[in-house]
Amino acid sequence: MTGDLGGGRAVVLGGSMAGLLAARVLADTYQRVVVVDRDQLDQVTTARRGVPQGAHVHGLLAKGQQVIEELFPGFTEKIVADGAPLSDLAGTVRWYFHGRRLSAAPSELTCVAASRPVLESHVRARVAARTTVEMLEQHDILGLTTTSGRERVTGVRLRRPDGSEHRLTADLVVDATGRGSRTPVWLEELGYRRPAEDRVKIDLTYTTRRYRRCPPEVFGRDVSINPVSTPSHPRGAFLTRIENDQYAVSLTGVLGDRAPTDPDGFLDWARSLPVPDVYRAIRDAEPLDDPVAFRYPASVRRRYERLDRFRTGCWWSGTRCAASTRSTGRA
Repeated sequence: MTGDLGGGRAVVLGGSMAGLLAARVLADTYQRVVVVDRDQLDQVTTARRGVPQGAHVHGLLAKGQQVIEELFPGFTEKIVADGAPLSDLAGTVRWYFHGRRLSAAPSELTCVAASRPVLESHVRARVAARTTVEMLEQHDILGLTTTSGRERVTGVRLRRPDGSEHRLTADLVVDATGRGSRTPVWLEELGYRRPAEDRVKIDLTYTTRRYRRCPPEVFGRDVSINPVSTPSHPRGAFLTRIENDQYAVSLTGVLGDRAPTDPDGFLDWARSLPVPDVYRAIRDAEPLDDPVAFRYPASVRRRYERLDRFRTGCWWSGTRCAASTRSTGRA
């Protein structure tokens, strides 16, 4: 690593939201930032293999919107101009908990209701516009390279689209590959302990379908209608206006209760929700695709901060886990 934090090249593994934002921050310090992903990224505005939850309802919540706006001035104005609805998290989002509606009131907490692929494509375009950032698409990540004593990460091993392998040296490697992170395996292969994991079983399933022409009288001035899954009402949903005058509904079930993916079963399941709003909105609307499901078995936190031995030259940022390194090599 050149100096204390910065200098030559930083490599970010994973080109999704965490990786893109990491690349944007690193671009202020490093002379070169390379974002590596196994998927095609350029011009992609649909759900992709590397983001299996990408087809389901997302929202850029207040703090995320504030941070992204700070990193990319004018971002919110641009994505709204491109058709993404803007809402107030407590004023124009209809929340139900335990089957009862929360009182709505202006909160000044801005929420952007874009689909995940569109949100990600806007962030990616802003990151890629920086001359010091390179997007390395359709490259498989094979592992890390280290010094002979394995005390410092020196880069990554990659496989190109043509099947050939090469090494990319780096002063800093950031793992932002999310739930599928190979970091615990890499640690073990290099003689380090795997981090302990805190795991909470939820067995949550999203089943999602997009529509057009939902009746406006069901929404009123609201942008999203969200009867949330709770222990007393395990079936829930998120129904949100998104870009291009479309609507996305994700039916949610916890602890093994999941909505079916056949159209009739999907609609019947929506009718079983504790409030009628979602069913009323979609029963006569025009479906744009077939229902798709994504299962989330457990919430996992990897406790990198508890490791007593770690490698320098790397920083890990996965789902519910993060650890930074110092010159001592301790997390």
